[in-house]
Amino acid sequence: MLKPATIARLAAVSVAVAAIAACTPRPAADTGAGNTVPPPSGPQYPTAPSGPVDGGNLGAATPGSEQDFVVNVGDRVYFDLDSYSIRSEAFPRLDAQVAWLQRYPNVTIRIEGNADERGTREYNLALGARRAESVRTYLVERGVNAGRIDTISFGKERPIAAGSNEEAWARNRNAHTAIVSGATR
Repeated sequence: MLKPATIARLAAVSVAVAAIAACTPRPAADTGAGNTVPPPSGPQYPTAPSGPVDGGNLGAATPGSEQDFVVNVGDRVYFDLDSYSIRSEAFPRLDAQVAWLQRYPNVTIRIEGNADERGTREYNLALGARRAESVRTYLVERGVNAGRIDTISFGKERPIAAGSNEEAWARNRNAHTAIVSGATR
């Protein structure tokens, strides 16, 4: 059972993340033929900041800290409905996670797979596990030691967005990279 103070902190962080994501412009996607097409938009494609959200001021977070990871790298990627395939828009964020984890080799992480509220508990737990494993595999294939990464599925049990609508469901279909140990305080 979560304490009210913990719930309040989680709610405050969720609101801050949602506010930052809502204000972040998306770059146009290159189609490879010299044309640019804007990426799909709308609630089914939530975004989070792809770079430093503090204007590049790395002094705002202690290098190697959990805050540095969250603010300057990004700790969450999103998935399409009923999918555990990593979307191409998540590659830069995951590549930044690889670089950060290589810079701080004592840090261990846990990839937390999440799903929206639709579907059975069992289905969403399995889907969350596949999402977490997809991110883990991506990081390992790019050089992060597999022994530094655990995975867990929360299914639909830990939503970051309240509501029963496309926008909330899109935000809740994610994999969250959590620092477990080794980060600077």
